[in-house]
Amino acid sequence: MDLSSAHEAVLVRSEKLDEDTPKVRGYDFNEGINYEKLLDSYLTTGFQATNVGLAIEEINKMIAARNEEPPVEEDVDPYFPYPEGRKRPACTIFLGFTSNLVSSGLRETIRFCVQHNLVDCIVTSAGGVEEDLIKCLSPTFLGDFSLPGKILRQKGLNRIGNLLVPNDNYCHFEEWLMPVLDKCLAEQESGTQWIPSKIIARLGKEINNEDSICYWAYKNNIPIFCPALTDGSLGDMLYFHSVKNSPGIKLDIVEDLRHINTMAVKSYKSGVIILGGGIVKHHINNANLMRNGSDYTVFVNTGQEFDGSDSGARPDEAVSWGKVRSESKAVKVYADATLIFPLLVAKTFAKLHTS
Repeated sequence: MDLSSAHEAVLVRSEKLDEDTPKVRGYDFNEGINYEKLLDSYLTTGFQATNVGLAIEEINKMIAARNEEPPVEEDVDPYFPYPEGRKRPACTIFLGFTSNLVSSGLRETIRFCVQHNLVDCIVTSAGGVEEDLIKCLSPTFLGDFSLPGKILRQKGLNRIGNLLVPNDNYCHFEEWLMPVLDKCLAEQESGTQWIPSKIIARLGKEINNEDSICYWAYKNNIPIFCPALTDGSLGDMLYFHSVKNSPGIKLDIVEDLRHINTMAVKSYKSGVIILGGGIVKHHINNANLMRNGSDYTVFVNTGQEFDGSDSGARPDEAVSWGKVRSESKAVKVYADATLIFPLLVAKTFAKLHTS
């Protein structure tokens, strides 16, 4: 091979890119410290920064769609069947988050969105409910990822990553919760039928604390669906309560399934923001399958797709199932949600709410 052939092999001629192809450029701190422009620069920075920029765009699109006037259709109820009295917006926003995020300081960011009625439907795991309520009674503390479990166990401290939850917190929770469950059981014996979302709304009412996600969801009539409500301290308490009051409180999870699926079906458009994976991610996506997919979609998690898990799956896999619409500009940000979600809210919900 002569030198010219080697040169051609190494430097294959480039095809000309379209004129509107974005150029990579990050933030120039010579312009001073401007956090607004810094976040704007993410879009052209590359890697996950660009995905954050795309997620901001996608969330702003779903908010803009939600703020439009919903279509007026003859003989069509402008309200969702459940929860009673909640009006159908032009775009229904589903927000999902795993329990560890409520254990963290992300709870306050989520609470802001719920407090100001900026989302329409919430899905979380059992810890996402109980950790919110427990924090109204006793604080969670900062620790360290390297604290040894054996020593923490001897001290009655539970570790969630680098967070510490004293066992006393759960004792305080039990003392608060049991009288509430007594009332719920008495109402059941008088004919009330309980479903997880109604129990959660009741707990939000009873906690009566403005720091609480559940409180504001109750106040704003935003349903919190939790298909695995028994998988946590709440489940332990329901178990203990049922042993003392056999057979105890009965929860109909199928009715809640009907409610979330019907919310999706009755939505004119739908936007989905899911922080984390597991049952939270799938429950929202599967509800949107009933309407042939969400129109706007943002996933934030650290999961990888190589093991075939739903948690790590990219949005395009959900497209194959009909859970995300094929024409959508769905975005996945590969990152810890505690890093990313406050930035997303700052450039979307909070910016529009305070402007």
